[in-house]
Amino acid sequence: MPPGPAKNTVQQRALKILQQKRLYEGQKDQLMQQSFNMEQTTFVTENLKNTMLTVEVMQQTNKDMKKQFKKIDLNKLEKVRDEMEDLMEEANEIQEVMSRSYDTDVIDEDDLEAELAALGDEVYEPESEPSYLTDSAPTVPTDPISQRTAGTTTELDEFGLPMPMKQ
Repeated sequence: MPPGPAKNTVQQRALKILQQKRLYEGQKDQLMQQSFNMEQTTFVTENLKNTMLTVEVMQQTNKDMKKQFKKIDLNKLEKVRDEMEDLMEEANEIQEVMSRSYDTDVIDEDDLEAELAALGDEVYEPESEPSYLTDSAPTVPTDPISQRTAGTTTELDEFGLPMPMKQ
């Protein structure tokens, strides 16, 4: 704008608006600080209430625990525990007795060693060994075998079974 009375009027008006803006910003900052302070006091008040409640609960719990501990006699507790241990030992002894075998003969180890030595002196005879103890499997014939039955000849397959008759 060119210098003159119109420019001065516009400048005066702009200065007033800037003053108002700063005034409003200052009021806004004050209100925000007041709101923050109120929130802080509310938070501290709630925190103190919670702390007081926690202390009351702790005191009551402490009283209850003292009452309960007065009812417990450490000597009686140890006695009960010792009795339980004795009962468990007795139960284990009973189980051990119950698990014993009825037909066990007392065998002298010297007798067993003498019998073992006598067995070692015997000659090993493979013919007397049962067939299920041998390592060899039965042999399967590979050639067909002829077998006579009631005047007819039947050929056998590789497994020793009769071959079907050809018609």
